[in-house]
Amino acid sequence: MTTDLTGSTALVTGATSGIGKATADRLAALGAHVIVSGRDKARGDAVVAGIRAVGGTADFVAADLGDERSVRELASRAAQAGGGHVDILVNSGGIFPFGPTADTPADQIDEVFAVNVKAPYLLVAALAPAMAERGHGAIVNITTMVSEFGMAGMGLYGSSKAALMLLTKSWAAEFGPAGVRVNAVSPGPTRTEGTIPMGDALDQLAQGAPAGRVGKPEEIAAAIAYLATEEASFIHGVLLPVDGGRLAV
Repeated sequence: MTTDLTGSTALVTGATSGIGKATADRLAALGAHVIVSGRDKARGDAVVAGIRAVGGTADFVAADLGDERSVRELASRAAQAGGGHVDILVNSGGIFPFGPTADTPADQIDEVFAVNVKAPYLLVAALAPAMAERGHGAIVNITTMVSEFGMAGMGLYGSSKAALMLLTKSWAAEFGPAGVRVNAVSPGPTRTEGTIPMGDALDQLAQGAPAGRVGKPEEIAAAIAYLATEEASFIHGVLLPVDGGRLAV
């Protein structure tokens, strides 16, 4: 078994910051040609430049995961940029508004499910069949620990990721027999640009776990990269918690 991804193409959504960026860096370091995707071209170009500066291969493809047409174009452009194929798909892009149910606007519900559920669904629908035809591929979805237990104010975000968790198992059953492995990583509290507004609440959330601290994007990315390599060749339909042990207590 090997962790060498040379010759493979990896599409990482939400790759301009946080866990997505750390994952793009990690996969590129393992030899993959990484398609960095996000909405902000300046940030995307910066991630690509960083990967190329250390000898990696990457390109940026802009996409709005909340727009169906943009998602479909992303799948097509990523395959073109990857020499006609995408071998690894990491659905890392997502939005996570928190707040009371009664204060949630209806359009926010639509937006969260469009980005967190519909976009991964469309990307898998567009890319997994070609992986299956080639007889290999890896898809890693990023969920969250609050998709597995109730927490006040996190119902909308958690439910969208719970849907992605079920889709992970369904896709594993659908595409696994053709050689496409589909798994998920469930991060615990992680320090990223997106979680800065949580302030001290993030640290408080982490204190109940054995690790007793907030995670780093690179620690989540290491687990994602593992599931993308042949080291995980016998792993299908798994939800891997990377949460400092939160689910153990």
